[in-house]
Amino acid sequence: MKKWLVTGWLSFLMVVIISFFWYNQLVYSLPTPVPSNYHTVTAGKKISLGGKIDVRNDKPVFLHFFNPECPCSRFNIDQFKNLVKTYHDEVNFAVILLSSKKYTEKEIQDRFGITVAVYADSSLAASVGVYSTPQAVVLKNDQTLYYRGNYNKSRYCTDMKTNYAKMAIDDVVKHQPLSILDKYAFTAYGCTLPNCEK
Repeated sequence: MKKWLVTGWLSFLMVVIISFFWYNQLVYSLPTPVPSNYHTVTAGKKISLGGKIDVRNDKPVFLHFFNPECPCSRFNIDQFKNLVKTYHDEVNFAVILLSSKKYTEKEIQDRFGITVAVYADSSLAASVGVYSTPQAVVLKNDQTLYYRGNYNKSRYCTDMKTNYAKMAIDDVVKHQPLSILDKYAFTAYGCTLPNCEK
């Protein structure tokens, strides 16, 4: 009798765990719902950083919109750190924290091994048209919007052929038109703002 109870209990746990992973895979493979009050911000629009982001040179700016509670944000943190490591001499990087919880800059830097400035300013998301995390935003040297979209087509950021954020950086530092034409680059996937409810 004990053997059947243990087997039944373990089977039940296995079904719950598989269901949880299946549900998460399904939810995060669907596009993030566009908010009803969303206003599109088009490429070429001048973005006022209003002195909020410390930019001391004439380099492009890369804004990483990040929510530590969002599984998709956590999945791509290594890709973001690799971009910082590769392009830190050519691009200004900043993390824009979008969370309902309060974190200090140091907490985020220590927890995720981030070496760039972290800003908790949700108004920047609306000014560049971000409504999901994670999202990458690239501004040209004159702080006009160059790219807003996904890091990668793959949830785990493993598909190098669709490494959109890297492609955008490569194009902007070479002062050439954006070469990304894939719809998956511009369709937001991940967690809704600000509370990661998806």
